[in-house]
This record gives sequence, C-alpha cells and structure tokens, in this order.
Amino acid sequence: MPATISINTKQQTCEHPSNVYGLPAASFKEATLGEQLVSIGLWTVGLSYLAFTLPLMGVLSALLGADRIEWLNRWYCRTQIRLTGTRWRAVVDPAVDPSTPYLFVQNHTNHLDHVWMYNATPHFKQGIELESHFRIPFYGWFMRARGTIPVRPGAQGQTPEILARIRKEVEKGHSILAFPEGHRTLTGRLRPFRKGVFFIARDLGLSIVPTTVTGAFEVMRKGSWIIRPGHEVTVYCDAPVSTKGLPDTAIPELVEHVHSIMSKRLDGYWIAKGWHPETGNSIFQASCG
Repeated sequence: MPATISINTKQQTCEHPSNVYGLPAASFKEATLGEQLVSIGLWTVGLSYLAFTLPLMGVLSALLGADRIEWLNRWYCRTQIRLTGTRWRAVVDPAVDPSTPYLFVQNHTNHLDHVWMYNATPHFKQGIELESHFRIPFYGWFMRARGTIPVRPGAQGQTPEILARIRKEVEKGHSILAFPEGHRTLTGRLRPFRKGVFFIARDLGLSIVPTTVTGAFEVMRKGSWIIRPGHEVTVYCDAPVSTKGLPDTAIPELVEHVHSIMSKRLDGYWIAKGWHPETGNSIFQASCG
C-alpha cells in the first residue's frame, strides 16, 4: 500500500471556508472583475455549444446507436475542453489494454469530469449517473439516449437492476465509468469511496483502472460559477487492479488500495505546487495576510 500522508485539517485559509487543508488552488481565490467577465464569456460559449451538440448527439444515438457516433462524442469532449481555455494531457499506464473492458473509477471534481477523462483511452465508456441528473435539460436527454445507467441514492433493491445493466454493457465490449465518491469534492482532495461499484466489478470480473484527474479543481469547483482558463488538466490512468476471485471480506481492502493510489496522485499535484501536508500550509496561504 502507498504510504499515508498525515494532514493537519485544523488550519484554514483566509480565502475560503472550504479550504480546510490550505491547498494552493486558484479556485479558492476571490475572482477579480476581469475573471468574472471572462467566466461569463466562457459560460456563454460553452452552454451554446452544449445546447447545439448534445441534442444532436442524443438524436443520433437513438437512431444509430451510441457506438456508431463515438467519434462525435470524442470530438465533443475535445472541443468542450478547448472552450475552457485549458491545456490537457493524459498519462496512461501501458498495462491498460485498449481492447479490454474495465471499470474506470474517477475522482469527482466538477461538471466536466467525464469530458476531462474520456479521450484518455480508446474505450467506449458507459457512465453511471444519479437519476436526478436525467432531468437536466439537454444533458439528461443525451444521457438517456446514450444508455447511461441511473442510480437512486439510498434506494433499496436496485443493485440487481444496476448489475444487469452493467453486465449488458460489458457484453458489448464497453467499459464503465463511475465516481465512487458520490459527490463532487468541496476541498480539492479525495473524498471517501462508496463500496457498491467495487462489489459489482468483482461480480462481473472487471479490473479497476484508478483514474485521477488533476488540475480540474483549479479550473472550476463546486460552489463557484467561476471558470479559470490557463491551467493544465492531467488524466492519470494507473495500472488495472484485478478483482477476480475476491471474497466479500477483501472488498474494503480493495477500496482502500484504489483510494490510496488516487489520493497519492491528487495530493502529489498539490505538493508540487507548494502545499505542505504536515502543516496544512502553503505558499498560497502566506499571501493571504
């Protein structure tokens, strides 16, 4: 297991109450008037693009099948990233086989999470989404047409239905994309994982690819409408973790192992920017004075 980093959670920056770890994140800084105006422009362009492309992709998915317009989905994701003014790169472990279906487990940062990671590998990735998201105009219609799998938080007896839907996708050669934190991070660090998708991966014999996106929290975070261009977003797809033959008692250790891999990536990003996990201090904090 990777080493655990000790964190001082009591220290809080003067920039934002959610920054309990003292992270040097641009998204915690108060936006200037210029940054607000830039954000308004980016939102206007981005939403106009979404309002045009998602209904088109939804119609084509319903008529032709999502697999046959995968090229369009990838083009949509690339363009949406460009419209945020963000630099993008992917670092994929050689052990990730392009022809093998996986469960991609990703950290949950903002509304563009699936856009950030989708083009990192050539796999068709079917998503698992909260059922409430299907009511979002344009986005919800597209997800339904594409075959996205809905989940109802706290609902009893839905596991067999979800398992059957995922099994059907895997039989088509599709991979699955899931966000086991359940909610977007407020702090910029990785939240605890829910175990459900790990049991499902084991039941279906799917290996898990820990997928960590760094830099996205700088661009946009939950609780703020500001989009900050000029940052680099990196997608890390680490080596697949086998689930084959694991008993139920081994799932908590599996969850901890995957969480540790991803947390090390995410914390490493902040450490490289001057964050000191032992104290919760950073160069960014020193400028709050």
